[in-house]
Amino acid sequence: MLSGGHDMSASYVAARPASIRDRLRQTFLVMALTLLAFAALFSAPFLSLLRDWWTNPEAGHGLLLGPLSVWLAWRRRDGERAPMVGVGLGILLVAVGMRVVGGMAAEQYTMRLSMVAALAGLTVFHLGIRQLRTWWLPFSLLVLAIPLPEVILSALALPLQLEASELGASLLRARHVPVALTGNVIRIPGHELFVTEACSGLRSLTALLSLAVLLGGTSLQYAASRSLLIAVAIPIAIIVNGARIFVTGFTVHFVGVETGTGIFHATEGWAMFVIAFLALSVITAVGVSVERAVQRRRARE
Repeated sequence: MLSGGHDMSASYVAARPASIRDRLRQTFLVMALTLLAFAALFSAPFLSLLRDWWTNPEAGHGLLLGPLSVWLAWRRRDGERAPMVGVGLGILLVAVGMRVVGGMAAEQYTMRLSMVAALAGLTVFHLGIRQLRTWWLPFSLLVLAIPLPEVILSALALPLQLEASELGASLLRARHVPVALTGNVIRIPGHELFVTEACSGLRSLTALLSLAVLLGGTSLQYAASRSLLIAVAIPIAIIVNGARIFVTGFTVHFVGVETGTGIFHATEGWAMFVIAFLALSVITAVGVSVERAVQRRRARE
């Protein structure tokens, strides 16, 4: 009797490691198949996105946002798993459909966006909707890291050029500089300043919107505060770009063309972006103070 009991216990202990090994083997197999399927479907848009991040100045912010999204996802991973297989499969089917349609139309933005949608579907499939909500900031930054289609960029660039030109000309007039504005051409005595698409401020607007999302997601707690910060980033980008045009025109008029262009112009652009970033940081700090005051008031009530 004692011998028989010992044999049953030994077989149970031997079965447990085998069961664990089987589960690990199954998990590894599922992960390997998932990675292979993901690579087969999305390697082309992923590689083209990396190439644009590296070579296209309008998309260069992706070199920061991409790795930052991965790091934030790692920091904010949730220990609890509540897989939602049905919902996850539904999102994955939508992502694959976007990939197929985007590939047929040769539309890069849709194909790249489908890659983010597939990552969201895999998150829900394996970890659950709660983890997807926890990862809203990394996913938002990934979407912002995808360059907009050229059609949309062109449609946005011209109004921004005209707005920046008007603001720059108004600031020059305020400093008693004779100005004639025709569209995006600013004429001052002896010189013509052409506000090109590269000077429209679209690049700084995209970067500031990304920074606003990042600052709001890491510092602010309420959706209303985050939305307000993102909304404020738009006029800040326009004002800063208009100020840059003013500084260029003012320098060209009073100092010389050589001083107002070239390296000075590029350095001036970086300086203005730093000022815009500081302005966003100050507004974020004010938002944090307001949120804390609201929380203290609610605690007293």
